[in-house]
Parts: sequence; structure tokens; C-alpha cells
Amino acid sequence: MGSRQVTSSDLAAVLGPDALGRFGLPGRITVAGLGISGISAARALAGLGARVTVVDNGDGDAHRARAAELAELGIEVRLGHLPDGARAGETLPEGTELVVTSPGWQPESPLFLAAAAAGVDVVGDVEVAWRLRGAGAELRAARGAAADGRAPAGPAEWLAITGTNGKTTTTQMLASILTAAGLRTAAVGNIGTPIIDVVLGEQEYDVLAVELSSYQLHWAPSLRVHSAAVLNLAPDHLDWHGSMQAYAADKGRIYEGNRVACVYNVADKATEDLVVEADVEEGCRAIGFTLGAPGPSMLGVVDGILVDRAFVENRQKNAQELAEVADVNPPAPHNIANALAAAALARAFGVEPRAVRDGLRDFRPDAHRVAYVDEVASVTYIDDSKATNTHAAEASLAAFEPVVWIAGGLAKGATFDELVKNAAKRLRGAVLIGADRALIADALARHAPEVPVVDLDRTDTGAMLAAVREAAALAEPGDTVLLAPACASMDMFANYNKRGDAFADAVRELAAENAADTV
Repeated sequence: MGSRQVTSSDLAAVLGPDALGRFGLPGRITVAGLGISGISAARALAGLGARVTVVDNGDGDAHRARAAELAELGIEVRLGHLPDGARAGETLPEGTELVVTSPGWQPESPLFLAAAAAGVDVVGDVEVAWRLRGAGAELRAARGAAADGRAPAGPAEWLAITGTNGKTTTTQMLASILTAAGLRTAAVGNIGTPIIDVVLGEQEYDVLAVELSSYQLHWAPSLRVHSAAVLNLAPDHLDWHGSMQAYAADKGRIYEGNRVACVYNVADKATEDLVVEADVEEGCRAIGFTLGAPGPSMLGVVDGILVDRAFVENRQKNAQELAEVADVNPPAPHNIANALAAAALARAFGVEPRAVRDGLRDFRPDAHRVAYVDEVASVTYIDDSKATNTHAAEASLAAFEPVVWIAGGLAKGATFDELVKNAAKRLRGAVLIGADRALIADALARHAPEVPVVDLDRTDTGAMLAAVREAAALAEPGDTVLLAPACASMDMFANYNKRGDAFADAVRELAAENAADTV
């Protein structure tokens, strides 16, 4: 990506002592959380001349090592319990004028309640990055020509993406399309490298593909991007937001102040409602995407072709071919929708049709997202471990038929009746794993009583191999065994990646056993 960690010398030497005020930041700032984004924010703010204090309730070896690194930059770090017995992450340091939070900290955290009582604003790292776009442009201008020989640009435009599911894939698709168009770009935000490091880094960008979570949007009050998309809305993270209404409202913040396009999902009216409610700049357009034939100001699909009726002349009568469905990898319905949303944002930025096609062809999805693993005894095995909620699992199940479904884990308060009702006709069988598998079993008993179910009461390291073997026993030639858990993984695995890896390893072991049996 070309970005590197920001150091105090970079900022102080170039931007001058008045930098904080020029970019809307006060002099005494508390950073909540000693994770990746917290460290990034603390470094940058200290480099601008702020007096920074980082607070975190953790006090392990890793926390202390990070604290020591920040202390070398003159940053105070408070860990664990303070001398008076209070917890560091729940106590507002005296004199704090702004709190910068890591995304996961809940709004009702004691630290934030104390900040509210003191009249101190709380923002996130995305908000800080947004305010510092101009600072990054000044830094790069001071360094002279970019590595590619081009003259330094101003602040990069942001094309932003949120939604319950598909955010990462769509953001990566968009970055691939922008790259195919010859634009300097990167996929950033809730996707890897801290966005502050990208904004202030050495690499020049014309435009950024920015994935934003509901948490990040909650803490980004002044964000006003070029164009944005909400892919879909389904109940998720309600324990953090408090209600579906609050969750949707935070997602809808991505449309506030959009200048060119608000992209919504025609099949999900809640996303269009957010566009209607948004306060956008004059001339900003509502652009829909649909898996069906598009109307004017929409992108959609006609006879296996992705077409644009939004960014063409005389959109009442004309349509522009962008790509074929076969150019989308994988060409599952939910992923075609992701491709249309990415194409809409790219077209809003002026990208030519050929670049949309080339970018989609070049795109390769991350592991564990509807990923083909192998075919064993004429049964296909698909890893969608990233389907950590019911909405994602439903989209995955809709792409295959018949399916032996491997599901279960931590439900996070979800219910499964609607998912099972919609998928029942596709199911050959189900193998259930994890702490909350009984919730899925109950939904299957109510809405798909004819579907055979294996309830696997195991959490040891061999549990996934057992699940795959049970699924293989239920499957018939031509079927798909699909890992789409509809649940989080932490009851059995460190994360969804580890769960997917375990599934792939189990499939490979099954394949080896099958090959040995046929020799």
C-alpha cells in the first residue's frame, strides 16, 4: 500500500505549531484503546503537537510493550487499575478536550459517559482521518514528486461502503475497478491498514475505497464523502447499538453530505429509506442496483450482462454494458449485487465501462468468502466461514442447491426462523456445531422437520473433521456441502479465518481418504 507509520518528526517539522487548530483538533486528547487504530491515532495526534493520553483496561505483556513504544514518543499510557483503584479505561483524564475511541468501545462506556458529563466530544479514528486529509496533502506536497513521478495531489476523494454484509468484498472490488481505470487507490478503513496512516502516509492516492462499519460511522459526525453505498440492512450488533433503528441510523450516516451519488439496494427498501432521509448536497443522485432489469438511474442485470442506466446519456432509453455475470468471481447472486454496487460507485467517479469489466475480472475474493475448496465423490465443498450472521448465511445458501449445511457457533442474540424458512427447500441436511447450535436445531424442527439434522456435541480440535464427515454422509452426488455458520466463531475458534481453515483442512483429509479408498 505504500503507507507507513506516522512519526512525530513528520508532522511537527512540516505542518507547524498551529496544525492542531487548523485541522479542528484541540490540544489535550485522550485515546481510548491500545489496539491498532488507537496506536495509529495516538502517534498522529502527538505528532501534531497534542498532549495525548491513551487509556485501556488491559494490563498484559502486550499492552505494556505497546505502552513502552508510545512512551518514547512522549505519549502517556494508563493501563489496568489506577492508584486510586479505578479502571484506566473508565476514567477521563483531567483536562481532556476530546476523546478518540477505537471502534468497538460501546457508547455507554463509563469513559464516554464521563466525557458527556464534562461536555467533551467523542469521535473515532475515521473522524480524525477525515479532518486530517488536508494535513496529509501538505505533507506529501512538502516531500515533492510522488514515487510514480506524478505531481502531488490534493486530498484523495473517498468512495465509502457500508452494510450488514458484503462490505469487504465490495470495497475490494471497487479498488480493483479503480486500479483498472489507472487511478491511484487503496482499499482502506474497516479492512486492514489504519485509515489515519493512509491519509498521512507517503503514498499519493487519487481516490480511496473506504469500508466503514456501523461503529466507525457512529463516531464520525463530520464525514462527507464523494459517494457512498449501503449494501443491505439486517439485524446485527444490536447489543452495541441498542436497537435496529439505532443501527440503521448509524449506517445511514454514510450518506450525509454526499456530493455525487447515494447508492442503494433496490431489493432492500430500508437502504433507499436511508437515502431519502439523508441531507445531501444539491445535485447528489440516488442510484439503485438490482439483480433484475434496471430502471432509469439504476444498475442491473439483463440477459447475463451487468448494465448501467444511471451514468449514461438519455437514461430513459439507453443502457451501457459494463461486464458479464461470468466476470464476477464467484457469480453467486449476492456477489453480483456487490459487483453492481462497486460499479455504481466507480461510475459515479467517472470510471469508463471497460475498467469496470477489467476490474471485476481481475478481482480475487479473500479466503472464506464463498470459496471453492474441493470436489470429493461428486460433492462440492464451499467455505463461507465469513457468513457470521443470518443475513450472510441466507445469501450464501441461496447460491446453491441442494445443500448440506454446516452451521452453528455463537448466535450473538440472533434468531434463525426466517433463515430456515427461506432455505428449507434447498436443504438436503444439516450438521450443527458450536455453543448455540440448539437455536438452529429448534428452527429446523419448526420449519424444516423433514431435513435430517446431525447435532454434533463436540468442541475439540477434531470437531470440524467430524462435521465434514457427517455432511459427506448426508450428501448425494451433485450436492454442495456449505460451511455458512450464521454465527460467530469464538466459541470454538480464534476467528472465522481459523474456522474456515479447519473446514478446508477437513475437506482435504476427506479427499485423501476417498482417494486412498479408490486405489
